[in-house]
Amino acid sequence: MRSAQITRSTAETEISVEINLDGTGAYDNQTGVGFFDHMLDQLARHSLIDMTIRAKGDYHIDDHHTVEDTGIALGQALVAALGDKKGIRRYGECHLPMDDAQVRCALDLSARPFLIWNVTLPTPKIGTFDTELVREFFQALSTHGGITLHIDQLHGFNSHHIAEAAFKAVARALRDAVETDPRKADAIPSTKGAL
Repeated sequence: MRSAQITRSTAETEISVEINLDGTGAYDNQTGVGFFDHMLDQLARHSLIDMTIRAKGDYHIDDHHTVEDTGIALGQALVAALGDKKGIRRYGECHLPMDDAQVRCALDLSARPFLIWNVTLPTPKIGTFDTELVREFFQALSTHGGITLHIDQLHGFNSHHIAEAAFKAVARALRDAVETDPRKADAIPSTKGAL
């Protein structure tokens, strides 16, 4: 089983993340931030990575620390669950349409974190959720998951649709990247011999 459990405790947040890379997309995410929970549910469902996340944060300030620290812990859980990355496909990509929005994601589980974010969310909030936190989540996930992550918005004018398309596109790309390659299940997917 390629699974991991991570806990992160700071003066700002208490986070626990449990994942299973070989799951069915089952999820139980409770961060105290409604829209973010909805996005994490999409991430789990469309990546087929089982995900249970619990978070408590300093909501009296804002949701920033909760969202960012969840991204950190989820990235760390991915690294732990992938281990030496033997047999994985490593790369994934997806063009994801959602109504007016279309978002493209390409990623590499390279252990070389880098985020390219070409996404414009036209409103400052989705409900009570600060839209700038979408990028913060993916920055934390990329950095702590060792992911080269490119997310590009091709179309879209509705902030909810754009954000959701981004999460779903990353999910589908991640699903491909973590899957075992049946032609090379016994090898590290790199000429260096390590990732």
